[in-house]
Amino acid sequence: MGKKYSFDKDRIKVLLLEGIHKSATEFFNSRGYHNIESYPNAFDDDLLKEKISTANIIGIRSRTNITKDVLKEAGKLLAIGCFSIGTNQVDGHTARLMGIPIFNAPFSNTRSVAELVIAETILLMRNIPIKNAAAHRGKWLKSATNSFEVRGKNLGIVGYGHIGSQVSILAEALGMNVFYYDIEKKLSLGKAVACSSLEELLSLSHIVTLHVPETPDTRNLIDEKEISQMRWGTCLVNSSRGSVVNIKALISALESGRLLGAALDVFPDEPASNNDPFVSELQKYDNVILSPHVGGSTIEAQQNIGAEVAEKLVNYSDTGSTIGATNFVQLSLQPNNNAQRFLHIHRNEPGILREVNYVFTSRGINIAGEYLQTDAELGYVIVDTESCLGTEVLEELKAIRGTIRVRMLY
Repeated sequence: MGKKYSFDKDRIKVLLLEGIHKSATEFFNSRGYHNIESYPNAFDDDLLKEKISTANIIGIRSRTNITKDVLKEAGKLLAIGCFSIGTNQVDGHTARLMGIPIFNAPFSNTRSVAELVIAETILLMRNIPIKNAAAHRGKWLKSATNSFEVRGKNLGIVGYGHIGSQVSILAEALGMNVFYYDIEKKLSLGKAVACSSLEELLSLSHIVTLHVPETPDTRNLIDEKEISQMRWGTCLVNSSRGSVVNIKALISALESGRLLGAALDVFPDEPASNNDPFVSELQKYDNVILSPHVGGSTIEAQQNIGAEVAEKLVNYSDTGSTIGATNFVQLSLQPNNNAQRFLHIHRNEPGILREVNYVFTSRGINIAGEYLQTDAELGYVIVDTESCLGTEVLEELKAIRGTIRVRMLY
């Protein structure tokens, strides 16, 4: 049968905030989505609540916070796209209980962040930040003091995921000795050596670079105790999350000389926009590189992120596939050109699947395919039927106890 969507794609409203790369819009357009509003900035809460109330899909970057209060207004929202690595700017649990999957781009800016880390590593080891600051003030510090090659030095990587392992490859190409520590067992790339503890890694490294997510366990991961375990003259690079390093402890280590220098791309408190002032206690230290959370901010990375997240959002909208969702059960699905497809998201309670099936079998309709995935809280079932039912069947599916969300794709 010919496909008839529950409503035309042009009626699916896509809201993109914070100057998401045009590659996202281009991908949506290529798949038949043209009802797109795109804005260069983040919204304040009031405007965000107003706009999200009519949106079916929303795309954000790191400055937009989709809180529980904001989600209360999102009655039509099908999915959220975080055009970034992290998704901590969204209340994922509330979205999940509303049947709204969140998609992100965990890989697309990997190379960009890794390159910045390597660049900062070289600059710190050559003592360039201090020489640069002096030159701006008219001083000529031509000296080899505290200036070292990175070749033969030990790079310690905390968090050996996508970015950490990419840093590992680049560092080894420069002749560095790579050590890493991760709470999960990871396959070493090249000649990288796994450390059995964070303390071991810190004691070995000339440069320490951090690549961990923001969790209760990683808050102040680098504090006075950890810095005391580092060699004198170590350099520290943080391009992960601002909460990972205790700034007071970092300042103390810079002043004592235990740390030769530091580079930070993330901070505990960051401005909401480019128009807001940036204030940090680290601004007075010439041996600290401060960059405005731009590790993944390259044209190439933003283009890749735009296309990657848009593709995941379109796949979910078109087929119900949740592969890549960070807060949702995972189902991989292809379109079925010979069936009518229904999505049913519900609380994971006994008997609900039987009631979903009864809606169709009671009409004498054959179920051509059924795909189910559950966890402790949610059940997500896709039902393909040999039918041409109208939207009236949706009301019957919605009436099933424990139902969170129902949609007929086509």
